[in-house]
Amino acid sequence: MHARGQLSPRERVAALRDPDTQWLELGLLMAYDRYQGEAPAAGVITGIGVVAGREAVIVANDATVKAGAWWPETITKILRAQEVAMRQRIPIIYLVDSAGVNLPYQEGVFPGQYGAARIFYYNSLMRRFLHVPQISAVMGSCIAGGAYLPALSDVIFMVEGTSFMGLGGPNLVKGATGQTVDGETLGGARTHTETSGVAHYLATDDRDCLDQIRRYVGRLPRAATARPAVTEAVPPKTDPTVLYDILPQDHRMSYDMRHVLECLLDGGVFDEFQPAIAGEMLCGHARIEGIPVAVIANQRGVIKGKPGTRPRFGGIVYAESADKVAEFIDIANRERIPILFVQDVSGFMVGAEAEHEGIIRAGARFVEAMATTVVPK
Repeated sequence: MHARGQLSPRERVAALRDPDTQWLELGLLMAYDRYQGEAPAAGVITGIGVVAGREAVIVANDATVKAGAWWPETITKILRAQEVAMRQRIPIIYLVDSAGVNLPYQEGVFPGQYGAARIFYYNSLMRRFLHVPQISAVMGSCIAGGAYLPALSDVIFMVEGTSFMGLGGPNLVKGATGQTVDGETLGGARTHTETSGVAHYLATDDRDCLDQIRRYVGRLPRAATARPAVTEAVPPKTDPTVLYDILPQDHRMSYDMRHVLECLLDGGVFDEFQPAIAGEMLCGHARIEGIPVAVIANQRGVIKGKPGTRPRFGGIVYAESADKVAEFIDIANRERIPILFVQDVSGFMVGAEAEHEGIIRAGARFVEAMATTVVPK
């Protein structure tokens, strides 16, 4: 793993946790006496540690054990970790690096009330009802049904060059469809952060990924009913009086909304959500007077489209941007963080192309997210 520039599984857990804090590992001896000793700890590390000053459950696949494949006892350990997170109402962090189910033992993985499907059931309970934060980092392989675990989390981080997430790998795709495609194009970090929109944050390496997770956990409220974590206020990066120079007198003229945000946000720091998706809508986390806020803003001007597509007009809501904003509103609602809208919008896109993209459905999802969120807006 080091030769590929990756951290080992336990190095990842150690780098994620606060230094010199307690670590309570769960199920360390699971499967120690089975499978001729080939499945130490059932190929997954689970435990409770302190991340960014707060307790969290950590689930980390051990790719040094059969490429992180799931054994029957792996399911038991993951379910146990999820139950701890639900009972204690503390965040759960998945560090995913797994080749999927260990097929020779799949009869012990899938069947039964407490089979692998229950992991996704618990994902959904935490996501929809309990509002327990779930953070996933795809730090290696994430294949087949195992890809649903991060997909059912609140946010997904991926590492450039070493992450892969897909229902099937390149070899399976070639065998099933005859299509030849490399792993990065099929399900790499840039594919899912810039094209599919499945993942939300891109990291340069394992340490950068873990640092981003720590910052994310640090701004979460301590409990569902608690105030978000407030820090000392920092002046904006740019003097707010500069707004008079940034904003044009003619509202039809373009300007850079990021320059506006630098006049409003503490230190001008804007941790952008899916920056390569739907660039006409800016979403991200920031602070104002030390208070965490989820920012949603319209970007003006002409926005470069994806390869092979036409540019878009800023200040217009397209189907893709409506979906992006709806998802971000849902995340802010689960995080219990107030939402700040910095609006300069002409309305939803109209026309045959917009209708074919499903603008009505996407717009309805946007409206529903706005109507059902309970945080200040």
